[in-house]
Amino acid sequence: MRLNIAAFAVSAALVWGVGLFLLTWWIIAVEGVQSEPTVLGSVYIGYGLTPLGSVAGLVWGLIDGLICGAIFAALYNWFAGKLGRS
Repeated sequence: MRLNIAAFAVSAALVWGVGLFLLTWWIIAVEGVQSEPTVLGSVYIGYGLTPLGSVAGLVWGLIDGLICGAIFAALYNWFAGKLGRS
């Protein structure tokens, strides 16, 4: 079975981007706005546990999820093709 690379990439982008956005708002709702740097803040420029940071995380998450999802699906298809022929 082969994966549709575009569909998998878009779904991975939506899961990661929206998931990061919602998780940020969950932390804001429970603990309040925080200005301390986070691990993801060192990876994603502009991300933080603030409302504006959640939007930056959404954008970076969509981009990162799209790229990683496409790479994963392409590698999956490549390995499936190699292992399916033997």
